Amino acid sequence: MSQKNSNASKKTHKFLLNKLKDRRTLKIYKEFEGKLAINKNFIVAVSGGPDSLALTFLSKIYSIKKSLKVKYFTVDHKLRKNSTLEAKYVQKKLKNFSIKLNILTWRGPKPKKNIQSIAREKRYELLCDKAKKNRIENILVGHHLDDLFENFFIRILRGSGLQGLVSLGSEVQKNNINLIRPLINIEKDDLVYISKFVFKSYIEDPSNEDDKFKRVKVRNLLKELSLEGLDKNKFFLTIKNLKFANENIKFYTKKNLEKNVTIFQKKNAILKENFFSQSEEVIFRSFGEIIKIIGKKYYTVRGKKIDKIIDLVKSKSSFKVTLGGCLIKKVNRTVILSKE
Repeated sequence: MSQKNSNASKKTHKFLLNKLKDRRTLKIYKEFEGKLAINKNFIVAVSGGPDSLALTFLSKIYSIKKSLKVKYFTVDHKLRKNSTLEAKYVQKKLKNFSIKLNILTWRGPKPKKNIQSIAREKRYELLCDKAKKNRIENILVGHHLDDLFENFFIRILRGSGLQGLVSLGSEVQKNNINLIRPLINIEKDDLVYISKFVFKSYIEDPSNEDDKFKRVKVRNLLKELSLEGLDKNKFFLTIKNLKFANENIKFYTKKNLEKNVTIFQKKNAILKENFFSQSEEVIFRSFGEIIKIIGKKYYTVRGKKIDKIIDLVKSKSSFKVTLGGCLIKKVNRTVILSKE
């Protein structure tokens, strides 16, 4: 870096750090810093909306204070006519703050259905590829407290179990990369405040107002419920309690896998009779996990299919079926899984 660029960068850093003199901004940053608590270089996923711009600012401050290197990426999905112009606009805006934003482009045919979920998966795929190429383990994403509530209601509509209802946690692994959500306890209003306070403006995604998407319908419902007295703090406490219950089930699931399963080179597994003597939820999760391991799948197969196999185990003395890339057999009282 030239002396001129170095001086400009130091000046920008000072400008950004001075933003912490604002009480509300400092309070939000302290909560962010406590939630993040990493000491390795990281990547930040940027969209240009208020959530991700707030994440950009907070992560930049964090990197300055912790002397860490951070890379910023945005994904141009090319799903909307102006998507490339918007990506370049955000890139130019962040350049004024000595933040280099790299644009990743989703090339190829685009989906006609499940657009948002497929686009999200593609976004993570592109980001994880970049993380691996740069030998970076952590990617920061902008999910916040309002997203947590929306996700909870969406999962209720899908008929999800306990694990699904609390699935939007502060950290998850994808393709051996940590996706970290340091804003998960921060409300959207606070993030909008930071974006306006620091960057003065942000991009409005029109799809956020299009009620053909389930998430937008749920968002509008939550707005109505808040007018009727929905207490977010009490709701957050409910989710917290559900997460505590979920952690207990995960503990007993792990114990069941350790004590009652024998795995040979991740190609075959023998389930002891006692495997099926646990609570229904522990059996369900344990069985799903074994299918993932032997079938070499990233996602667990659908719950109804797992339930059918468990019913067979309990009602039949012998059977042979396939599921999730596995051949599943019961011989007398022993259940054997092998790669299909």
